[in-house]
Amino acid sequence: MNVMVPIPDALAARFGSEAELGRRAVEALALEEYRAGRLTRPELLHLLGFATRGELDGFLKERGVAAGITAEEADRQMQDLDREVAADDLVRRFRAFADTHTLGGLDIKELISEGRR
Repeated sequence: MNVMVPIPDALAARFGSEAELGRRAVEALALEEYRAGRLTRPELLHLLGFATRGELDGFLKERGVAAGITAEEADRQMQDLDREVAADDLVRRFRAFADTHTLGGLDIKELISEGRR
């Protein structure tokens, strides 16, 4: 979404180039929305286009915002971590199963190959 904000030319000239002003406006809005609890850290990271959490932490630190997270964000991150751990465990268990079991005399890899013919 693009938003146009009217700024008198006399003032706009003091704010730098149009690109600089646009970036600063997005950063200010994003930071305020984060402080108000309407943006999460992952959303802030995405909105500002940072590649790493370290870059986001530096951005927040430069602006005097504590690097802590809200309880809601912590819960969401824990749920994400639980899903990752569950998926990793499922993959590990499947591999262990495939290493020790055969179906109709074929191991899992051979069975898959048979189905492709």
